[in-house]
Amino acid sequence: MMTTATTLSHATLSHLDWLESEAIHIMREVAGQCSNPVLLFSGGKDSICMLRIAEKAFRPGRFPFPLMHIDTGHNYREVIDFRDRRAAELGERLIVRSVEESMARGTVVLKSPDEPRNKHQSVTLLEAIEEFGFDACIGGARRDEEKARAKERIFSFRDEFGQWDPKNQRPELWDLYNARSFKGENIRVFPISNWTEIDVWQYIERENLALPSIYFAHWRPIVRRHGGILPVTEVTPPRAGEAVVTLQVRFRTVGDITCTAPVESSAGSVAAIIAETATTTITERGATRLDDQTSDASMEQRKKEGYF
Repeated sequence: MMTTATTLSHATLSHLDWLESEAIHIMREVAGQCSNPVLLFSGGKDSICMLRIAEKAFRPGRFPFPLMHIDTGHNYREVIDFRDRRAAELGERLIVRSVEESMARGTVVLKSPDEPRNKHQSVTLLEAIEEFGFDACIGGARRDEEKARAKERIFSFRDEFGQWDPKNQRPELWDLYNARSFKGENIRVFPISNWTEIDVWQYIERENLALPSIYFAHWRPIVRRHGGILPVTEVTPPRAGEAVVTLQVRFRTVGDITCTAPVESSAGSVAAIIAETATTTITERGATRLDDQTSDASMEQRKKEGYF
């Protein structure tokens, strides 16, 4: 049986032990207070840490919730393959719902065939919540990622329309969490909300967690667009006049191909990534999430509409 940080004396707790212990407590609170929760798992680094937290919270038993991913249909193959393989290794149920299914139903209508689908995930997520009757979605969002996410409580409530009101949130004094909700309402829960990007990488190193290969330095054809680096793929072909070059890059965050940009890097190990992260002056999403920079809706507005 795995040893949790709660078995250690205060004198021996590292900052990672404290963060892990808090996350385990939060996840157990969800399991104890909510009747039908789900853990969102994309195959990205934050959700990989969430799986480890779930293992430490509930093993040797099964997780008291399934895993779920909302797929845009334009995700990196390496990440999707890792997602499926990791869920199978754990023996846990993985639910996949896609934006393409919402498009087929007519609930998502793109302005043009090449419109990025990332912001439309909120529609598919709300449909999946209604389909399965989930009353809590556990996710790996962190406060340091983006200013709208810094406004979230750890237990963040959505009304019966799936909307979030940043001015009307429940207090969480003394780390006491209130998961009571009315029928139709649901909760978004963020157990690693207090973690930073470097905390995530240090935890990955400590726990020796496997990752999709695109998190490490590799050579990839790219173009430069909107101040960032965009990989050349079938989904994101070069535009007229753009020069295609091959660079050594890695991904700091992963998501829809159309809006997730890599960074130039030679870091081929977790230790090298930690060293690189400790010295960078650019935020994780600052140069790697093109939707934050070019979208006609702010992250806060998208969150109000149901975006995770």
